[in-house]
Amino acid sequence: MLTCFYRVSKFFAKRQNPCRSNGFFGPFLSKPVIGVVFAVMVAIHPLTTTTSFLPVALSAPRQASPRQVPEAPAYPVVYRAEAVANQAFLAQPTIQALGRYAQTHWGPLTRSLKDLPVSLPDSKVLHGAGQPYPLYIAPTENPARVWSILQQQLPAAQLSKIRLAVLPPAALNNPAAVPEPGLLFVPHPYVVPGGRFNELYGWDSYFIQLGLLESGQLGLAKALADNFVYEVAHYGKILNANRSYYLGRSQPPFLTDMVLNVYRQTGDKQWLASTLPAIEKQYQYWTTGQHLITAGPAAGLSRYAANGQGPAPEVLAGERDAQGLNHYDRIKAYFRSHPVADYEVRSYYDRATDSLTPLFYQADRTMRESGFDPSNRFGPFNADILNYAPVCLNTLLWRMEAQTAQIYTELGHGQLAQRWQAQAQKRAVTMAQTMWDEASGLFLDYNVQRNQRRFYPFATSYMPLWAGLASVHQARALRNNLGRFETPGGLQTSQYQSGNQWDAPFGWAPMQLMAVEGLRQYGYRQDADRLSMKFLAMVGRDLARTGTLVEKYDVQRGTSDLAGQLQYGYKTNEIGFGWTNGVVLALMRGLQS
Repeated sequence: MLTCFYRVSKFFAKRQNPCRSNGFFGPFLSKPVIGVVFAVMVAIHPLTTTTSFLPVALSAPRQASPRQVPEAPAYPVVYRAEAVANQAFLAQPTIQALGRYAQTHWGPLTRSLKDLPVSLPDSKVLHGAGQPYPLYIAPTENPARVWSILQQQLPAAQLSKIRLAVLPPAALNNPAAVPEPGLLFVPHPYVVPGGRFNELYGWDSYFIQLGLLESGQLGLAKALADNFVYEVAHYGKILNANRSYYLGRSQPPFLTDMVLNVYRQTGDKQWLASTLPAIEKQYQYWTTGQHLITAGPAAGLSRYAANGQGPAPEVLAGERDAQGLNHYDRIKAYFRSHPVADYEVRSYYDRATDSLTPLFYQADRTMRESGFDPSNRFGPFNADILNYAPVCLNTLLWRMEAQTAQIYTELGHGQLAQRWQAQAQKRAVTMAQTMWDEASGLFLDYNVQRNQRRFYPFATSYMPLWAGLASVHQARALRNNLGRFETPGGLQTSQYQSGNQWDAPFGWAPMQLMAVEGLRQYGYRQDADRLSMKFLAMVGRDLARTGTLVEKYDVQRGTSDLAGQLQYGYKTNEIGFGWTNGVVLALMRGLQS
């Protein structure tokens, strides 16, 4: 119960802290003040009732629960030396410059309807020279209404270069039904990752939103959540991104986190309630049909499973190397010359015709729904992904269930909250039985075909720690496994060098943040601070050298220069970069407070 109260106090401290809107360099609430706020909340607020919104721990039955997560002692007594060291680190010129860049670089990445001339072109697919760009709207949308909005935002000369078109109903689950690739309409401004990624992306936007809130841009942070509510209502799900060829897949679900991030700032219960239909529908996307595992020990868990057939269009045109070979050409060359023990290659590659099978292309699209594209986490090129219950997805769904219960409790719907709590508890028990590996001390993805865990240490092992799902015992084991991943520049994504960007020696901002926040939540502050400083110091040095932030880094060498290291997928290191900006600010906030 104490940990439940502690997390509630953190929830309301964030919501009621007026300084958060002043950005990273603003003041912050002290732990004693949070404690006072908490004491008041216990007495008066519905979120502190005895109906806890936190389900049981993700561990074997009867093991330690999240209620045993150590609480932080009073800041002035225990943390003074650490605080001084942290402040000295944050005061370094390269770190100050990094914070200013991340906080002020949202403008070039922001898109609104006025920016359609910039948003419509897409370097990932081919487009006829001089032809109008298609802007697609959903079958449920009103074309006259949308055109009227566009007329208010754009001059006639620019409107003449846009062709407004209604998607065929079949396109919502089959991108091939769209004759020409194009941008999908969303009504609110958004932030793109940067470089070739000139769209509103699913899980990128969560980390971007964190940075916007640290930068005092609440309106834009709320617009991201509002766009996702719109996407669910009109396109059936939160999309991988708002291009027509992404209609067949989503991305890792962070919707409830994004909604609560806004609500903590505004306290607007009417808006909070208005998001629930989208939350429920997005949850159904992940827990029914082809996403739901229905048999075996993992029954009731979910998997990634994208719609669509054949090669991904963005790969055919936009991921070619200097020899003119695309990602699929290089995969066929690998299958021709390498033995594979992780799965039956003939399921994915026809040696007689030297061609990839329809199942491979479905798996390839599914890998892109996972966001981890590509790696060898589910076998070479993630080709076996459809046979796995992944740690990342099920952790996020547990968190979505727990947070939806939290929202219903906040809105006074106790019985509905209990239903969501029960679902979260059920998922936690199944995950404990299938994914926690006591021998290695890691959460591992579960192969539902072989009914066994796959030993492939991956940074997603730390997501249950971030979500508050791990037991104290599991947290200690995960902390003791940091040596598998820790490098001079932070955490590498896996222990294996495969030539894929989501393996060693590469590190990505989201994985740093979730591991750091998870470690800090369970009392491993020194580890969290050390990892934060390693990553921030590396990114700060690289920014001083290149003048920009990028999407990924070689954390072993401490650089964004990846020349010659990427063999598969696209080989560029895109600049911007939305989620790196956001994570930099969030890590700085963690060190500051």
